[in-house]
Amino acid sequence: MTSSSSSRRLIPITDLGLEYEAIKRDLDPLLQTILRSGSYVLGPELALFERELAASLGVKHAVGVNSGTDAILIALRALKIGAGDEVILPAMSFFASVEPIILLGAKPVFVDIDPVSYAIDPAAAAARITSRTKAILAVHLYGLPADLPALSSLAAKHHVPLIEDMAQAIGAACGARKAGAWGEMACLSFYPTKNLGACGDAGAVLTSSDALAELAMSLRNHGAKVKYHHEAVAYNSRMDEIQAAVLRLKLRHLSTWNEKRRAIAREYTARLQGLPITLPAEVPGRLHVFHLYSIASDRRDELKAFLQEQGISTGLHYPVPLHLLTALKTLDYREGDFPVSEKLARQTLSLPLYPNMSAQDVQDVSDAVRHFFQQHA
Repeated sequence: MTSSSSSRRLIPITDLGLEYEAIKRDLDPLLQTILRSGSYVLGPELALFERELAASLGVKHAVGVNSGTDAILIALRALKIGAGDEVILPAMSFFASVEPIILLGAKPVFVDIDPVSYAIDPAAAAARITSRTKAILAVHLYGLPADLPALSSLAAKHHVPLIEDMAQAIGAACGARKAGAWGEMACLSFYPTKNLGACGDAGAVLTSSDALAELAMSLRNHGAKVKYHHEAVAYNSRMDEIQAAVLRLKLRHLSTWNEKRRAIAREYTARLQGLPITLPAEVPGRLHVFHLYSIASDRRDELKAFLQEQGISTGLHYPVPLHLLTALKTLDYREGDFPVSEKLARQTLSLPLYPNMSAQDVQDVSDAVRHFFQQHA
């Protein structure tokens, strides 16, 4: 693969068109049935999807909402978190992990990440707990769960809820227990590029608490448990029937797709051994579902530019840690506060990975990465 090749194939970081082709035979008639039904919001497909999703993840309830961001917002609100409360979370994540905390008037308290798993460091979280701490938000970054046994014990010791932000980790697990079943509540994003992706925005709140599930269902629907009887000022955050149907169909394929992701990750790891890069870790006892295959290199920007010249798309997840974002400058954090997060932000680069990715594309990406380092030895 060279930049001079006029017939060079472009390799995207993900290919949603291929995913659609894999299920269109079942999806197209399903969508037509829903469109003919006239039932588009809070209908039977959503109820079925919620039941099947909860069962697949080992929790009692799933509540479909409009996005992963809303899932976090509603989970926090259901747990009565508001002004003056503190929520501990990792400094390395997407902005949606912290945004709802700010919107509710609470204070995000950042801590550094573990240098192997890139998830919140339980020891760092323990050091920041105060009388104002009202929740610990664990982010399962890139598809690898955080140390959920340690975090669950920490939360129980201090009598605060553990919330799992598992936007990138549906199907992941610690031991025999799925991610999403460890915390008081868990939050999912079904953004189209996720391992389980909708055809638009969608999300879900998970819990095994009847009371929290009932409250989440009310909060997503203008604070009403019964139509027109609004008990709180809340949100319009209902997953529509089309998204629920798409997700319900894709849920049947999720385990197979996750195994394909894992197989591609193994192939990358085998092919990229020996290069001056940090490869994604697999931690014993934790099942990684490889939402992203993110390497780390101190020549990240040069490598990204080189791969782009070769027709290979890559991603930056994420180039600025949360505590250094302009939107959060009033929190008064400084560069150097969380060195592991800051180093990862400077070095991380996500390579193409999706379930229907061809073996040839995996080889071409790997060869291009190796070629870069041979040229820049």
